[in-house]
Amino acid sequence: MTDLLAAARDYVYTVLGIAMAEVQPWKHASELPYHLRDALDFGEIALLGHPIVLAIARTETAQSLGEVRTWLAKVRTLAGRPAVYVTGAMASFERRRLIEQKVPFIVPGNQLYLPDLGIDLREHFRQRTPAPDATLSPATQAMLIAALLRKPWQVEWQASMVADALGYTPMTTSRAVRELSAAGLADAYTMDRSRWLRMTLLPAQTWERAQPLLRTPVKRTVWVAYPDSTGHHAGRLAGMSALARHSMLAEPQWRVYAVSAAEWKVATGDGAHELPEYTPGAQQWQVWSYSPTLVPDADTVDPLSLALSLRDSTDDRVQLALDELKGQFPW
Repeated sequence: MTDLLAAARDYVYTVLGIAMAEVQPWKHASELPYHLRDALDFGEIALLGHPIVLAIARTETAQSLGEVRTWLAKVRTLAGRPAVYVTGAMASFERRRLIEQKVPFIVPGNQLYLPDLGIDLREHFRQRTPAPDATLSPATQAMLIAALLRKPWQVEWQASMVADALGYTPMTTSRAVRELSAAGLADAYTMDRSRWLRMTLLPAQTWERAQPLLRTPVKRTVWVAYPDSTGHHAGRLAGMSALARHSMLAEPQWRVYAVSAAEWKVATGDGAHELPEYTPGAQQWQVWSYSPTLVPDADTVDPLSLALSLRDSTDDRVQLALDELKGQFPW
């Protein structure tokens, strides 16, 4: 319970910018049926001035959505105040179903849904949501992802070293330092005439806070054929092909590859030509806004960029596979 509560408190702070007070034991918990007390821990807290009861899952064992809805209804009736389900893991389709049924929940690092506090939450989101054009540039996004992928995690890192590995100029590096500092993701400082960045949050929290600022790396998707039948391809597996490598998702009918804009230019000069639609033997290529090779010696694109490229998919199978992928993030 302690770890999950700590994660929930950190997540609320990351998303809303407010600190949760200490959770107090809920004095009416003993009045609940035994099976509820066996499955959940209960705490009481004030959030944005509203008293709520937290129903905290004791294990990561999946509970049916019907049970969760019934449990919270009983707690809410007894408490006379909102009851919020807190769990460490939940599939995306389950979260969507709970939202459809207006069941409050917190899944630290994934989603927070508190319909009873909707007005207050909307006010906070309006204050914190970036303007439509307030996204990180592709180079800054690539540098941030490269830093998040590092093992072991480095709180402080030299911007020029990461930029040099990605082939970026000093001007691009300076811009990335400014953008990451302005976004509150890192603090910049100078040491020995070099610009350094000190991350302000842990990796998972940094990734979550950066989400509104990040965009898909895919600039365009094309069908590609070569004049010969060698099956030539460039780049890393991407899209559904890469996701299938990292999850139980079935392999797609055709291979999907990611290439940089420079690689696409070289390929077209080498005889590759774009097709108007799929034909047998064609390959699907994604032209990326930054290098798809942020992880050396890998067969697929990096997991963070992959998640960004597919996060807007409406296919429940893809969202379930993305949940699997999140379990492979480097933190």
